[in-house]
Amino acid sequence: MNGKFIMLTSTLLLSFATFAQKKELKAAEKALKGGDAKETLNLLKAADAVMSAATDEEKAQYLFLEGNAYLDLVDKKIDADANMTLAANAYKKLIEAEKVSGKLKYSAQAATSVDKIKNLLINSAVAATKENNNIDGAKKLYEAYMLDKKDTINLYYAASTYVNAKDYDKAMELYSELKRLNYSGKMTQYLAVSKINDQENNFATAAERDKAVKLGTHEKPRTEEIPSKRGEIYKNMALILVEKGQIAEAKQAVADAVKANPDDISLKLTEANLYLQTKDFEKYKQIINDVLAKNPNDYALIYNLGVIAANNNNNEEAEKYYKKTIELKPDYLNAYINLAVLKLQNEKVLIEEMNKLGTSDKDMKRYDVLKKKREDLFISVLPYLKKAYELDPENEDVAKTLSVVYSALEMTAEKNAIKAKMKK
Repeated sequence: MNGKFIMLTSTLLLSFATFAQKKELKAAEKALKGGDAKETLNLLKAADAVMSAATDEEKAQYLFLEGNAYLDLVDKKIDADANMTLAANAYKKLIEAEKVSGKLKYSAQAATSVDKIKNLLINSAVAATKENNNIDGAKKLYEAYMLDKKDTINLYYAASTYVNAKDYDKAMELYSELKRLNYSGKMTQYLAVSKINDQENNFATAAERDKAVKLGTHEKPRTEEIPSKRGEIYKNMALILVEKGQIAEAKQAVADAVKANPDDISLKLTEANLYLQTKDFEKYKQIINDVLAKNPNDYALIYNLGVIAANNNNNEEAEKYYKKTIELKPDYLNAYINLAVLKLQNEKVLIEEMNKLGTSDKDMKRYDVLKKKREDLFISVLPYLKKAYELDPENEDVAKTLSVVYSALEMTAEKNAIKAKMKK
């Protein structure tokens, strides 16, 4: 008799728990529909005690409501950063739970919300870095990666942002993960401008892009090759090791990368740059000559050699490489810009000396000499700036610099023409 009584009582308790679960979930759902996310979370918290006996579907509903409540608070800008994380955690638990149970009622909607949170994190990270809050930006980019590990580029940007924040240990941790994944980032983008909002859209394939242009929704199609980022990744890993005084380890890390990816030119350039920075000039020249022997007419490679030389203040060599780039590819915009920048660096020295001069006859003669040197400098820069402006008239920096040069050379009509176009 007693055993039957106990069994009956347990059944009643179970029925009560099931009733309580449904009641609390229904109340939470009603509160959320009414726009009261905080009340929703309070009701869900009250249901915690009875959720252990809930069905798989009820547990999924609980997590779905929890995620939606936190996301609603994010939309209302209430403690957005913390609630984004809480919402994402709820959705991830939900997706995992439904995957185990095999009942995929909420997973599709949850995945859409996770994607929304990922984009919010990326936008928030961009805003943080614009305000020089690189640590916050890096953390958010890493969180975006953790939400969607297939989108590896967020891990790459997180690592780069940690470098900017000078948190080299964390950057090295993320770069090591990219190395383990053998991340490249090399891709082809198929772009066209939307006629609706003038925004450039990226299409999955050239065929999709061309179809949109043919339909008349897009215009100005172009294809852009995104180069491998392995060189930059290993370069930064090497630089971090150099910063820590681990020179041998830095050289070994890059050598291993080159061995694993022998056709990746960016890695060979990274290796060359490392030997240049550590003043091993013979090894540097050996690697550069090796690369050039295999790719004598690769304008992008030769341009990168110019960048390496310029970064190491070897301006004469940089100029040689930039001019060779232009010889091979006359419409290579960045080569013209970098040549102009390279030459204009010399103006600072002239200006500083001119400003220190007095009014004596000797100083005035020296002033005239320096003034002539400055004019000659501007004359030598002018062809590169004019060509850069011709190639990209929308580039504000080029237009402004060209305007300054015209002004210094008293080319008033040309300067006014540039300014008139800039106002438009």
